[in-house]
Amino acid sequence: MNRSRLLVVEDDDGTARSLAAGLAAEGFDVRTAATGDQADASLAARTGSSTSASPAASSATADLVILDWMLPGLDGITLLRRLRARGQRIPVLLLTARDSVDDRVLGLEAGADDYLAKPFAFAELLARVRALLRRTTAPRQPWQHAVADLALNLETRLVTRAGHTVDLTPREFDLLSYLAIHQGEAVSRDQLAREVWREHNRATPIDNVIDVHIARLRRKIDDPHSQKLLHTIRGLGYMLRAPSSAPATPPGNPES
Repeated sequence: MNRSRLLVVEDDDGTARSLAAGLAAEGFDVRTAATGDQADASLAARTGSSTSASPAASSATADLVILDWMLPGLDGITLLRRLRARGQRIPVLLLTARDSVDDRVLGLEAGADDYLAKPFAFAELLARVRALLRRTTAPRQPWQHAVADLALNLETRLVTRAGHTVDLTPREFDLLSYLAIHQGEAVSRDQLAREVWREHNRATPIDNVIDVHIARLRRKIDDPHSQKLLHTIRGLGYMLRAPSSAPATPPGNPES
C-alpha cells in the first residue's frame, strides 16, 4: 500500500474533508491544515526552522503538499515562496479557481511543481499527485549546502568547516542555513527578521539582535580561518560567499 504522506492545505472544510477521505481511500497518509500559517509551522518543523510549532506540528512530515492559493492569513503563494526560500524541495500541487495563463505562470514561477484549476475531477488530482511522487522517489542525499570548505546538512543540522564540526545554537544554525541557501546574495536585516526570526510587522526593530548573532557566527566559522566567508555589505545586509566568488553588490556598496 502506498503510504506517502500528504498535507492538504485548504480552508474550506468540506473540500478538505472530501480530499482527505478520497486520498486516504487510495492508501495515502493524509493530514490537513486550514490556514497557511498552520501549514507553515508544520512544514518549517521539518528543518527545525519554526520557533513556534506545536508538538503535533513538529512531528508532522509530508512527501507532497496540495496547496490552495486563497487562504486566510498567509496565502498559498506566499507560503510557497517561503518554502522555496528555506530550501525545501517538497513537491507542491497548487489548487485554485484562478486559471488564467498569467495566474498559472505566477504559481509555477513561485515554486509550484504542478497547477490544477478548480473545479477539477478527483481522478485528475490523483493522477497528478502520483506523477509528482514518482519524480521524487529516487534515493536522494540529505539536503546539503557547501560554501568553500563550509558544509551544512539541513536534515541532521550538522555544520563543518575544513572537516571540523562547528557547534551552533539552533538560532545560529537557522541564520547560517538561510545565508547558505542565498549564498552570493546580500540578505537584509528585514529579510532575516521575517524569515529566520519570523518577526512580521515588528514594532521594535531587532537589528541589534541580528548583528549579535552575525558576530557570533563570525567567531565560530571565520575567526579560526584565514579565508573569510561571512561578509557585511554596507547598506544592504550580509552575504555568505566563497572567497573566489565575486560579490553581487551594486557599485557604492563596499563590503567588510
